[in-house]
This record gives sequence, structure tokens and C-alpha cells, in this order.
Amino acid sequence: MSLAVVHSRAQEGIAAPAVTVEVHLSGGLPGTSIVGLPEAAVKESRDRVRVAIQNARFDYPGRRITVNLAPADLPKDGGRFDLPIALGILAASGHLPREALAEAEFLGELALSGELRPVTGVLPALLKVRASGRRAVVPAANAAEAALVEDADVRVAHNLLDVCAHLCGTAELPRPTAAAPFAIDSEESDLADVRGQAQARRALEIAAAGAHHLLMLGPPGTGKTMLASRLPGILPPLDDHEALETCAVHSVAGHPIALDRWRRRPFRAPHHTASAAALVGGGSQPRPGEISLAHHGVLFLDELPEFDRHVLEVLREPLESGRIVISRAARQAEFPARFQLVAAMNPCPCGHAGDPRGRCACTPDQIQRYRARLSGPLLDRIDLQIEVPRVPLAELSTGQAPGESSATVRERVSAARRRQLERAGKPNAALGTREAERTCALAPADRALLERAVDRLGLSARAYHRILRVARTIADLAGSERIEQAHLAEAIQLRRLDREH
Repeated sequence: MSLAVVHSRAQEGIAAPAVTVEVHLSGGLPGTSIVGLPEAAVKESRDRVRVAIQNARFDYPGRRITVNLAPADLPKDGGRFDLPIALGILAASGHLPREALAEAEFLGELALSGELRPVTGVLPALLKVRASGRRAVVPAANAAEAALVEDADVRVAHNLLDVCAHLCGTAELPRPTAAAPFAIDSEESDLADVRGQAQARRALEIAAAGAHHLLMLGPPGTGKTMLASRLPGILPPLDDHEALETCAVHSVAGHPIALDRWRRRPFRAPHHTASAAALVGGGSQPRPGEISLAHHGVLFLDELPEFDRHVLEVLREPLESGRIVISRAARQAEFPARFQLVAAMNPCPCGHAGDPRGRCACTPDQIQRYRARLSGPLLDRIDLQIEVPRVPLAELSTGQAPGESSATVRERVSAARRRQLERAGKPNAALGTREAERTCALAPADRALLERAVDRLGLSARAYHRILRVARTIADLAGSERIEQAHLAEAIQLRRLDREH
């Protein structure tokens, strides 16, 4: 029977649905047809595969070749099916044993010379292959991603001939080099570099401990960007699941993965001219945007009011749900987006409002219009809103004792995060409304204080619950079992923009 079946994987968001490549040889005019909803790149694979097989010194069948990519209703794109199609043709024509194909899944794009080129989305595919119990064969250029899935049987190959020799049992394909153990780089930006700004450092620690979003308001040159870039260094290290999920997003986006840095939390800082599609993702074949690339890490938006308002509004849903769904006419893709937002803005268009030297020439109307670029619903979703004032020159002196290092702060943050995970299984910022009411119970006097603050500041119900969550994080940092009045008062004080209303 001139029929061969090869297993592979498609790419749909960060999912990797199984695809069965069926190849059949029959009589008739020689030709190759590919069916099963292939995109243009997949249709072109017939030419790449034919030349690659010929350059590998195999005879290309002079028969009618039909390639079916099942399931038929799943769109297939990219060059990832070149290798399984070539192997299917060789097996159907008797050059390879068909039974060897049943034990493995194959991914890879073929060059005309027969060399294997890397493809995107290898890591999500390997996680699925591991669950299926099969072996995986991927291009050697994807070895860094393959090395992250330690308990899977993964082999890497440089060309089509290497794969054929492996299937025939005449040669063994190597395994990828194991990933290096995680170690924090000693040259990483340290929080000790920040001089002064005690309140901002405190807010950064609270944000890290509870995974809260943070907005910093202050004139240029006060250290807002410097503080934001230090946040990943005080966050708890990624666990295995989080690290693999983060790398899977970068794999789908086609970004290289460094084995010595794969457990680091991502830090993304798009420019304020970025479009909505760049932020949330998009394209005819949906790809992740900046908010998904910041998954389990930090998304830093500098000069927040300078972003287009439409761009900022698309942040509202993923800030709440932790995911983003990109819909197209023919397909839909979902990407994770559990990021921590850190934003910075000036107090006015010129940036010098409140300067004692009177350098600000902005009118009250100009300042109001500038700040009105941020909608109330978006600000409501930002837990911590602080002012970052100018640092006195004396505090900038190198002779001053440095503040706490990132390692010291990270120990407190990790201890507080462990309390949250043991109590609710998630950081405080991710608590639902009912969970927040149960976990953040207040004494009658403290609840009366919070109600007065909400009434005086005109806060929404969302802001009310966010203050509760921040107060719970402050209590966790202090090692307290219950929220005390000092914790609640500090949480209220950390909503700077609300107090201006």
C-alpha cells in the first residue's frame, strides 16, 4: 500500500494541536497536491520538498502524490510541515520504514539543499509531544528550546539525511544540550543603585510582593525608569511552569531563547509610538504582542499619556483577565498576558509642574487635558499611584550609604509571596472579589476608615477592593496575620492620583 502517515504539530496561539500528515502515491500524471486548509507557505512546500529530496540523493516518485493535513478544518501555515511531508513521501515510496514514523513527531522547514531550518513554536509543540509519549525530532537550530523540556525524548537533526539515517536505524540523532541551572547575574541592575526615593522604593517592594500594577508620577530625571528596570530583579524567580510558559510565548513569536537566561522574568518597554497591534498582537497569522511577551514579567510604559488613548484602552481587559484573544475572520488565537504593569508619567506636558524655581509654564487647562488622556477605568485598575519627586543633591552624593540591595529586598518579597500562595494559591493582586473579602477581613474601626476614604475620594468599587488587596500585601510583608490600621492607611496613601480629585 502506497500510504504513509507522519505525525506533526500546528501552531495556534501558544497551543500546538496535533496534525496528521497522510501521503498517498497513486497512478496518473506526476504531480503533488496538498489538501487540508494549507496557507501559501504550506502549498509552496511541495517545491521545497521535491528539490530537497533530490539533493539528498533520493529518487522523487514520478507518480501522483496527494498530501492530506488532518484535521481539514484547522488552518496550517509556515514551513513546519516540510520535514513530515518529505518523510511521508519517502516512506510511501519505500525508502523508509513506515513503522518507525509512528513512534515520533516531526517539525522542520527544509532548505533546497536538504538542510533543516528552525521553525517557531517548537517549545509548545514539545510540551504536547511529551504528554503524548512520543519522541520528537526538530531542527538543530531549535536545540536551545528543546533543551528546556528535560523529561521529553527530543532529538535534533541538521538535515534530511540525518533524520532518514535515524529512522533506518543506521545512525542515532543527538539529544539537545541540557539547559544551564538558573543563577542571578551579578551584573544585573541592582536596587542599591537608586539613591533616595524611599517612598518609591517602598512602593516598588509592595508591587513586587503582591504583583500589583504601579504608576509613578514625577518630573524628568527623578529615577522613574531606573526604578522600573529594577523591578524584575526583586521579583521571586520563575518556577518551572511559569518559565516554560513564558518561553513558549517567545518561541511562538520567533524570539531566540538563551539557555543561561531562560528563567529570568521578562521586561518589555515599548515606545509610546507603538500601535495597538504591537501591544496586544495581531497579523493575518496572529502573533503575540508586547503584553504577551511580558507574561509573568513586567510591562513598562514610559510617558504613559503620550500613548494613543485607543492603545491604552486595549490594556483594560488583559489587566483583569490575564489573557488576550485575537480574532480574525478565519481563525482565533488566545495568548496569555498575566503581566505586571509599571507606568511613568510627567506631572504636566513640560514635566516641571510644582517646580519651586517656577520653570513650568503650563496652564491649568493644559495640565488637565494632559492628565485626562488617561481614562478613569484604566487608572482604577492600577493599584499603586505614587509621586516620585526630585532627589536633593546631597542624597545623590556617592559618599552616601547605598540603599538595600535587590537580593535583600527579594528575600522579603519572596517570603510575602509564599504566604499568599499558601493562603490562596495566587498573588494578592489576582484575588477575586469574594476571595478579597474573605482574605482581607477588616476590624469594624478599620472598615469605617476605609469607607470614609472611599466616600471622600469618590472611589469606585474596583478601587475599594484594590486598596484591600494592597493592604493585605503590606500586612504580608510585615508578617502580620491580619490587616492593621497602619497597613490600611498606607494602602490608601499609595493612590496618589485619587487624592488630587
